[in-house]
Parts: sequence; C-alpha cells; structure tokens
Amino acid sequence: MKTNQNESTTELESMAASVICGTELEQIAREGAQKMLQVALQLEVEQYIEQHAGQRDHEGKRVVVRNGSLPERQLQTGLGPISVRQPRVNDRREGKQFSSAILPPYLRRVASIENLIPALYLKGVSTNEMGRALESILGPKAAGLSPANITRLKETWQKERKAWETRDLSDKHYVYLWADGIYFKVRLGDDRPCLLVLVGSLPDGTKEVVAVYDGERESKLSWIEVLRDLKKRGLKQAPKLAIGDGALGFWAALDEVFPETKRQRCWVHKTANVLDKMAKKVQPSAKKKLHDIYLAPRRVDAEEAFDGFIALYGKKFPKACDCLQKDRDVLLSFYDFPAEHWSHVRSTNPIESTFATVRHRTRQTKGCGSREATLTMVWKLAIEAQRSWRRLNGYRQLEKVIAGVVFEDGEERETEAA
Repeated sequence: MKTNQNESTTELESMAASVICGTELEQIAREGAQKMLQVALQLEVEQYIEQHAGQRDHEGKRVVVRNGSLPERQLQTGLGPISVRQPRVNDRREGKQFSSAILPPYLRRVASIENLIPALYLKGVSTNEMGRALESILGPKAAGLSPANITRLKETWQKERKAWETRDLSDKHYVYLWADGIYFKVRLGDDRPCLLVLVGSLPDGTKEVVAVYDGERESKLSWIEVLRDLKKRGLKQAPKLAIGDGALGFWAALDEVFPETKRQRCWVHKTANVLDKMAKKVQPSAKKKLHDIYLAPRRVDAEEAFDGFIALYGKKFPKACDCLQKDRDVLLSFYDFPAEHWSHVRSTNPIESTFATVRHRTRQTKGCGSREATLTMVWKLAIEAQRSWRRLNGYRQLEKVIAGVVFEDGEERETEAA
C-alpha cells in the first residue's frame, strides 16, 4: 500500500514538474522570439539607413537617419503576447517614408491568429463565444479579442473582399485554371450556398485564387457571370487548359467566354463517380485499374488500359462504364501538356486540398450566420492558404505552353529541320 502511495506521489510530482517545465519552455520561447524579432527589426533599419548613406542635404547631412524608437506595442502571437519596440527612421527625402516589411504599421496579431478567427467562424463559433475559444487556444493573456474587436475585424475583411472582387486583372495571364463548386451551410437560414471557386496558375508557376463567387454549381448562367466579370476586369488571354468536374455548369460557360481553352476532367471526381456505380466488393480492384489509366506514361498505354476497363466491367456495370466513356477525350487531355505538370492538372486538387478542411468543419455544424459571412470567411481562408501554395513542378515549361509549343505524351515534339 505504501509503495502505491509513493508511486502516486512520484507521478503527481512528475506531472507538476512537467507543467512547470512546459510553462517555463513557453516563457523561454516567447523571450527568444521577442529577442529575435527585435534584432531583425534593428538589422532592417540599419540596412535601410546604410543603403541611403550617400544621400545628403545641402549642408552635407544625411537625409535618412535613425530617430529613436516608436512606442512599445504588444504583438499577439501563437506563443502569447510579445512586447516589441520598433526603431524609428527619419527619412527626409520628399515623398519617401520607411515602412517595415517585418512589422507593418498597426499590426497587432500575426497571420496565424488572423486565420484562426475565420476558421472558428466556419465551425459555427459565434462572436460572443469567440473570445473564450481563442483564449483556450492562445492562453488567458490573449488581448484585443473582445466581441467588439472581432466584429470590426469581420467588417474589415468584408471590405477587403469586396475590393478584391473588383481588382484589375489586365496584367494577369492564367495558363491553367482549376474550377469547382463547394457547398456550405448557413446558420440563420435553410439555404445551402454554393461558392464557385477558380484557382489559376501564373506564367511563373505560382498559383493564386482567381474568384470566389456565390452561385449555383451546375448553373451555366452563374459561371458565365463569373467568367464575364473576369474578362470585364481585364483578363484578356484565355487559359490554355481548364480543369474541373464534369457536372459543373462551368464547361458550357467556358464554351461561350473562352472557347479556345482545352478541357481536362478531374480524375478524382471521375473516379468517385465511376466507383459509386459499382458494387463495393469490386471497387478496390476497379480503383486500381482507373489509376492504371491516368498514371500511364503514354497516351497509347492509357487508351489500352481504358479499353481494358470497359471490356472487364462493361456488362456487369454498364452505368459505371458509360460514366467513364462519355468523357474519354477530355480525361486524357493532360498528355498534350508537359509531363512535369501532369500531377497538377489531372485533378482539381489545388482547390480540393484547400477546402477539404473547411468542408469538414462545416459538415457537423451550420457554419456562419449568413451567406455574406460564409463568403467572407471562405475567401479569407483561401487567400491566406495561397501563401503556402508551392509552384508548379517544371514551371519553366509554362513559357513553352504559352508560346504554343506542341507536346506529345508530355514531351516537346521535335520539329523537322527545313
């Protein structure tokens, strides 16, 4: 009995030590982050001043100099609040003013916390409950997160979204364009809005959100409105390839607005649709055979695997095979583009991966209180998510795609010398 008591005491002491150690580690991490940030701000200012050291006024004095520090402010981070004192720069050149790229003016929260608020909204957390929810994540010292401040933050995001929806697109060229329609629930109503989402790949291989509209997934008119609006705002060059699910009204709209754009049906959607029309016991083997089609190294091999699938399952599962066969040509369009891009353009994964977590959050709740709030929160999460999107593999090949170079089985076709 005594041994058990000793073991319990030792365990409690160990747990207490862990808590104390964890608290101390958090404090050390905060102090370390604070020092690193302070040093980074100092170096940024020193480099700026040194860069303009040769510029003098008529008296021979420097026009860009250090001028003390700005008042101390607290920055809310995932580690808790961090106090920073930003160096002040006196730049006396006409029309010039120093602005820190590390710590922008008026910043009070780091981006990770800015992302957390819309994520919680999409999960169904109300404004009044938001402070408590954030406090449980960020700790009891989380500041500036009152319901009033959160409401103001939402209003700011709505204004930012509306400005984003009217931005000029005349300097944009989206080589590839991914399209999808994503449903969300609304707490204060029975409707289930569908957000029409477009993601585009720029000539340098970076991907960005092109559009987030409130519309109808299967509606040609909804998608025409989206595409025409992009064109009206300056998007003149048609995408070389569009990727999406076959059920979208997007394709009919694309025929009218950008008829020269080639089509690629999403293999993820197509695989799910085909398997849904087959018996569960054959789905694993059928799925592997579908993979054999779109993972084939050459079009001829894909065609052979395609024929094999139809021959094997055509009699027992005619609906599944009809679903596959009707989009045969547009399921294999990717073979006419660089092989390095195949993993990107065979599916709508750039959209699916970004919104999968959001859809999971809203599945068991009724989400935001209104369609407007839903649109704003989804847009905010998408814009923040694109910061971490990686460039396309073999992005330098995009220049050849734009120039109209012909690709066959993913390789540039050699032209005979004249």
